[in-house]
Amino acid sequence: MKILCVMGEHAYGDPARGEGPEYANFLPALRRLGHQVSFFESLSRTPYDDFYRLNHALLKRVEETSPDVVFCVLMHYEVWIETIQVIRNSGSWVVNWSTDDSWKYPMFSKLIGSEFDLFVTTYPQTVERYHQDGINSVYLSQWAANADALMSPLPASACRYSVSFVGAAYGNRRAMIARLRHEGIEVACFGHGWPEGPVETKRMGEIFRESRVSLNFSDGAHGRSDFATRQIKARIFEAPGYGGCLLTEKAPNLDRYFNIGEEVLTFDGADEMVKQVKSLLSRPEQRDEMARRGFERVRRDHTYERRFDELLRELTPRVPHQVRIPIQWDAFQAAAQEHRLGPSLQIVRSLLVFMASLVWGRSRGPRAARRLTFELSWRLRGAWTYTAAGWPGRMFYRES
Repeated sequence: MKILCVMGEHAYGDPARGEGPEYANFLPALRRLGHQVSFFESLSRTPYDDFYRLNHALLKRVEETSPDVVFCVLMHYEVWIETIQVIRNSGSWVVNWSTDDSWKYPMFSKLIGSEFDLFVTTYPQTVERYHQDGINSVYLSQWAANADALMSPLPASACRYSVSFVGAAYGNRRAMIARLRHEGIEVACFGHGWPEGPVETKRMGEIFRESRVSLNFSDGAHGRSDFATRQIKARIFEAPGYGGCLLTEKAPNLDRYFNIGEEVLTFDGADEMVKQVKSLLSRPEQRDEMARRGFERVRRDHTYERRFDELLRELTPRVPHQVRIPIQWDAFQAAAQEHRLGPSLQIVRSLLVFMASLVWGRSRGPRAARRLTFELSWRLRGAWTYTAAGWPGRMFYRES
């Protein structure tokens, strides 16, 4: 198949935060399966002046390459609903890999899921919600590990780090790390917000392999830490797949993918985290056996090749392939007419930014104003937020 991947090269579109996990893992896996893969940058705001030009450029790429599948990882409203409809009408299947359904479902997936041929969630507990909302395109998959990067574990005696954590410093993560250090446990931290900063994908794998304990927190970027909103993210598969011994915060449905206590270990709260870390550090034989079993499980069941082979096999019989027709530029341009930022909307933007800057400061004010506009928009106007006419995209391109 010819597959056009629409996503960000860097995490959150910011080169300073390192390579995005989807870009680093999805494209190579699809190529290893024998597909002809190309890439379209949708997350960075640098290449284009506004969302009209981004959407126009995406349709031009579809027109030039005639992909069988357009595989998206959308953050929010960067690709309009009208653009998705034009692509589907041209004869390409359109798939979206949805992240963070534990908290984004009502504001994102529920509103746009029905626009796709296949809408992928990694949250088993949300599948029934999709069906209740009439979204039959939902498909359950899961994060995984890069097969090219798999590394067998080192024995505890050969590890460089006692405990490591790779991930951004948000929510209660700083406090949890501080608790371990207060107990006299050395913890090496890497990622956005830590002194060491982000690390490239290859180095991340080396850190996992060189750690006696690879720590993972299951809270999302929203900062909430209650059990229902905890997430199974890629780190849960990458750490054991790249040779680490994983100690992860408990999360719903984790036992679907690992034998808890044999292949990975879990904790809930700071006290149990400290207890489990001390147990693993004091019992190197137990730690080595768990690392070996976790690695074998990932190598057998949890690689991206396996995930995407299953996904594409599901897509083919589920959605009949349409006859190829030229891109409907008239339909796109008609939608684009609604994307203009006229004088009235410019005044609204200026007022919102001014008021938000009084509260959050000049540097954070514009993003706070965008967030306020978005929160009001999806609550009051629903799916309209993700169209060309949606206010957040018209008013806050750079801040989105």
